[in-house]
Amino acid sequence: MKPQDYVNLICTELQKHADSHRALGMKAYMRNQFEFLGIQTPARRSIFKTLPKLPKDAKLILQIAHELWEKPEREFRYVACDLLAKNVKLFKLDDLTLIKKLLQKDAWWDTVDSLSGAIGNIVLNEKLKGQNSQTLMDQWLLDSDFWVRRSAMIHQLGWRDKTDIKRLQHYALQLSGESEFFIRKAIAWALRDYAWQNPEFVRTFVNQNVSVFSNLTIREATKNL
Repeated sequence: MKPQDYVNLICTELQKHADSHRALGMKAYMRNQFEFLGIQTPARRSIFKTLPKLPKDAKLILQIAHELWEKPEREFRYVACDLLAKNVKLFKLDDLTLIKKLLQKDAWWDTVDSLSGAIGNIVLNEKLKGQNSQTLMDQWLLDSDFWVRRSAMIHQLGWRDKTDIKRLQHYALQLSGESEFFIRKAIAWALRDYAWQNPEFVRTFVNQNVSVFSNLTIREATKNL
């Protein structure tokens, strides 16, 4: 199946379930920045499951994701995120160049955080194969785009005992001076997530750095401790 044929099929199926009234509410929730079809996540994923299975071809899937990203309604990007997440084992570090471009286009927390889950899994998979994959995240941490920096900060979510603790510390401290709300939340999220693995480490690390972390970061990072 050609990428455009698959995208057309997705368009047809999603349009069948469009709800203009719900779309207004979803648009308002996103501060009226984006258009929506009005399809909530459970329904969208049910529709996605009915679609034909694609070949395990990374290039094809990336092409489809790129074309879906060009559609105005946000649900198409959510489908692209699900497609990438489902096939994450197919991708290599080089594929993150295109995924980063998707992340930066009309960026907001919804697509950035979803893509960051796939990004983190790609980086981890390559790391487990012996690649020094996290050096790419070191580069993203210094990117001029704060959404890319947020993605770097949260790329280890769910890694648990595979978390690079020194990087977690370094990233948190590197970004601690930023006033951007989404960066402060990202630091807290990364620390709070790792607290499930090592709560004492997170408690001590935050307490040792109360002078550099924002009140928001401290509160959110320690809320489950």
